[in-house]
Amino acid sequence: MLKANDFFTLPEEFPFKDCFDISDTPWEWVAKIKECLDNFAFEESTIEIPSNLSIKGKVYIHPTVKLPPYGSIEGPCYIGKHTELRPGIYIRGNVIIGESCVLGNSCEFKNTLILNNAQIPHFSYIGDSIIGNRVHLGAGVICSNLRLDQRDIKIFDLERKSYDTQMRKLGAIVGDEVEVGCNAVLNPGSLLLANSMVYPNTTFSGTLNSGEIAHNEQKLKITRFKSIK
Repeated sequence: MLKANDFFTLPEEFPFKDCFDISDTPWEWVAKIKECLDNFAFEESTIEIPSNLSIKGKVYIHPTVKLPPYGSIEGPCYIGKHTELRPGIYIRGNVIIGESCVLGNSCEFKNTLILNNAQIPHFSYIGDSIIGNRVHLGAGVICSNLRLDQRDIKIFDLERKSYDTQMRKLGAIVGDEVEVGCNAVLNPGSLLLANSMVYPNTTFSGTLNSGEIAHNEQKLKITRFKSIK
């Protein structure tokens, strides 16, 4: 069975390192996010908060974070140093954000762990997911977290053996240094091992191994048209 260390390396100075065991499955990490934040000793944030940025609940923001002029952050939430939050961001609670991340305009985050140097800069939904170090998600990437029939989510290992996570909500597990192109959709329970890639406009389900690329087989058809003038 795939383990978290097949996807991620935890940064040395990561403040929640004791919460997340690399020998666990990565979907077990998703279930631990709330517990980790509930047990975390939050320091009082000293950063100046813009007047149109709404903050509710237990939220720690490192003084070096670049805050947007407007948006909404609901705790519990931890935001690491040198991270940039862009206008219109919506953090819905139970979110851990590492160092030097870029989280973008009109993006929504819920019950998610984001490790260092991740970039999610434009128009994305990330729910019940783990995003690894140095991941880049293009504009409009969706990490879907709920099946249409609302049944528990199954995942598949590299041999296509299925496992029942016993979780009704589970988004994507996106390993270190993964690239996902614009407008891609990662269906519930998608597993992307480190150094894999998903092309733009691709709808992906299942497990993608390191070094693999997922893309739709599409043919572009170009025809001539008559001038209407």
